[in-house]
Amino acid sequence: MPADPFNAHKTLETPAGTFTYADLNALKAAGAGDPSTLPYSIRVLLESMLRNLDGFVVTEEHVRGLATYDATKVDGREIPFLPGRVVLQDFTGVPCVVDLAAMRDAMKRLGGDPQLINPEVQCDLVIDHSVQVDAFAKTIALTINAEKEFSRNGERYEFLKWGQQSLSNFRVVPPATGIVHQVNLEYLAKGVLTKPTPNGAHDWAYPDSLVGTDSHTTMINALGVVGWGVGGIEAEAVMCGQPVFMRTPEVVGFRLVGALPEGSTATDLVLTIVQQLRAHGVVEKFVEFFGDGLDSLTIPDRGTIANMAPEYGATMGFFPVDDRTLDYLRFTGRTDDEVALVEAYCKANMLYRLPDAAPPVYTTVLELDLSTVEPSIAGPKKPHDRVTLSQSKPNWRRELSETFKASPDDAAVPVSMDGHSFELRNGSVVIAAITSCTNTSNPDVMLAAGLVARNANALGLTRKPWVKTSLAPGSKVVTDYYEKAGLTDDLEALGFHTVGYGCTTCIGNSGPLPEEIEAAAEGSDLVLCSVLSGNRNFEGRISPYVRANWLASPPLVVAYAIAGTIDIDFASEPIAQTADGKDVFLKDIWPGLDEVRAVREQAVTSEQFRTKYADVFTGNPQWNAVPISESELYPWPSEKDSTYIQNPPFFTEMSEEAPSAQPIRGARVLCLLGDTVTTDHISPAGPIAEESPAGQYLIAQGVRPQDFNAYGTRRGNDRIMTRGTFANVRVRNQIARELATGDIPEGGWTRDFTKGPTLGEAPVSWIYDAAQNYKAAGVPLVVVAGIEYGTGSSRDWAAKGTKLLGVKAVIAQSFERIHRSNLVFMGVLPLVLPKGQSAESLGLTGDETFDLDLPDPLAPLCAVPVTATKPDGSTIEFTCTARLDTPVEVEYYRNGGILDTVIRKKLNEAKQPA
Repeated sequence: MPADPFNAHKTLETPAGTFTYADLNALKAAGAGDPSTLPYSIRVLLESMLRNLDGFVVTEEHVRGLATYDATKVDGREIPFLPGRVVLQDFTGVPCVVDLAAMRDAMKRLGGDPQLINPEVQCDLVIDHSVQVDAFAKTIALTINAEKEFSRNGERYEFLKWGQQSLSNFRVVPPATGIVHQVNLEYLAKGVLTKPTPNGAHDWAYPDSLVGTDSHTTMINALGVVGWGVGGIEAEAVMCGQPVFMRTPEVVGFRLVGALPEGSTATDLVLTIVQQLRAHGVVEKFVEFFGDGLDSLTIPDRGTIANMAPEYGATMGFFPVDDRTLDYLRFTGRTDDEVALVEAYCKANMLYRLPDAAPPVYTTVLELDLSTVEPSIAGPKKPHDRVTLSQSKPNWRRELSETFKASPDDAAVPVSMDGHSFELRNGSVVIAAITSCTNTSNPDVMLAAGLVARNANALGLTRKPWVKTSLAPGSKVVTDYYEKAGLTDDLEALGFHTVGYGCTTCIGNSGPLPEEIEAAAEGSDLVLCSVLSGNRNFEGRISPYVRANWLASPPLVVAYAIAGTIDIDFASEPIAQTADGKDVFLKDIWPGLDEVRAVREQAVTSEQFRTKYADVFTGNPQWNAVPISESELYPWPSEKDSTYIQNPPFFTEMSEEAPSAQPIRGARVLCLLGDTVTTDHISPAGPIAEESPAGQYLIAQGVRPQDFNAYGTRRGNDRIMTRGTFANVRVRNQIARELATGDIPEGGWTRDFTKGPTLGEAPVSWIYDAAQNYKAAGVPLVVVAGIEYGTGSSRDWAAKGTKLLGVKAVIAQSFERIHRSNLVFMGVLPLVLPKGQSAESLGLTGDETFDLDLPDPLAPLCAVPVTATKPDGSTIEFTCTARLDTPVEVEYYRNGGILDTVIRKKLNEAKQPA
């Protein structure tokens, strides 16, 4: 057992047995601080350090520093955090397993033992991102989409089966089970974890904690579980036993009072919170919710709020364990012993919220009266751009004019389809999707959607013929309670047939629109809309044919499918008319809170959770039929044999010793970008265009365009992903602008300065093609951007693709937390411009040559002088701050990335005497 300088290792007697635990109360007794005043989320981090104190990774100084944490004056010191487990979804999980397989190869090549590359904590991968909405509004849609999913992803699934058989501590939840965050909330999370102690005495008991390869891992914060989204490469390091190193965060306390009013939902609440917290500024901070209002929120309500922490910018949106937590764990099928352990442990270790307890001390405190929450939507491009429903029509018309340079009076486009003739106009809703973990895990909003459908169906209303409708539940429990409530037929009458169990429209898997709708969009400047119950609505994400995307609650999704347009005032205009011409308003079909709760009490049962998760790992016959293979090293296929899985080139030139950091000389600008460039813009996602470098590569490999699948399903092939980096249809690279007009084309374009030194002489080229020319010429690259660079999902390929294109540094005004980390973890240097300066204010146009003088030795947050030389020989000099925030990040960068660091560490440990 590790050293125990604080005498903190205590024994806990519970109905589940006797356990050893690290008692936070011992710190006060030892004069090391008073944890009872700390935010609950900080207490969980402190427990991890106290339990893992070994004098090397975690020191006594680390523990004392966090135990005396002052939320009002956070010093931002570095702390190590060792999460208890890792969760992955398949888009990001497949490349994680690819990297582990490649690391095994590297270990073998360098003379080490490949078996040293193995998950050291429990890892669960949930296949939920691969299903696409091809078929919809028909009873067999679920079957058709499932068949297409397995047909498209057979290679990936065989590879994951290899990982399941060949790697330790690695489980796979098969397709058509549910969305990773909902499965985590309803099944995987235990609240308190246990593991053997080194000396074989009583097992350790400790708080459940995790990192996940998806931004919305934060949904699990609803259960009092500390966890957040990281890039796949950081998750891999945790899997290999490495800690997450982070700066001690500020914790914003968010007091909730009152209860939601009639007509408002948890979705409206979270959109309100997102807007309020974005305005306040909580990037790289924890948000912890407290106050009497928690007692009126169910765990699924809390999950809805915690899920969207990335949208309000926080690392977490945390809810401490309380009575509702225990009730939910019990109701969703956790065993009596598991629930008893959670209660006993959390109460013994100051991790249980009691109603009469004084709140912790927070950095700042915000407040929201739940009774003031109004029905809302958010869009058309950002999840924090909330609009109250009452103002949605005038807001839309303003957006239409100012953002899209269009008018509601613009010419309509006539369409004939499936026996219907209609006109599409600006604002027509062509996608209405009940989708995403944010809301499909919440029975209240899902049942409200079903009741809206029931009430509309009773009046003979249906969806407009141009609306592609879909229902993608987050788990099969939803299907069960819809059946028990008798709502399935009503939803299907409006076209909301179940299309799959996975993250569909929200992740960009909305599938093709009907050919007639796509033709109308391509042949006009129509501003078509989507409405989805998701958490992400960035441009280009939902569909290339949809320019305005709106987040809304599931019942509002149904309402917009009936209305068929965003250009409506639900308060004063009818949503539709009955067959006899009677106007029907939204209020006529909207259910009351008491009605929703009554249906929930009748239809949602504990047995549903116990039954549906009883065979969670083996319950899909198609998955069980996937061939099984097991081997120490993965037998990589040739390029001709596989366009899904390839051995990435990350470690091909890796040496046993880390090289020293070198200055970056003569770098060219690959991309000059504006503000709020998202990881959707950077990382390949969505459909693969035939004319793009990735599309042309696939054609050269003999793949037909109809079999391209999406970028997300090909994340295990670096050849595809590198070609798709910065290739989003909405990327606007200022280097590629038309010099005469200043117009900036959308898409993956740049200028190739290997063929001309100035903007006027360098031809416009695909970004990938230019990068290959730079690589052949030995020219390093940089990216220059504005504020909030890398906002959005925790997509590791946004950093991996950047590295493989040859980019050595990204110079930006500011970075979003996850993407900055991912750049460091891939050995790409993130540099922040001096406050108040931008590319524009400095006069940078993109045709400069950059010299970056890295100090030797590198240090956290060191200054990096930059000289940009223009084609005429004049120079622009400025000094950036290297966002290598900790000594560990400096070490990662010096090694060329975190995975290289892990390999060298494992090699070195193997050489040490036992």
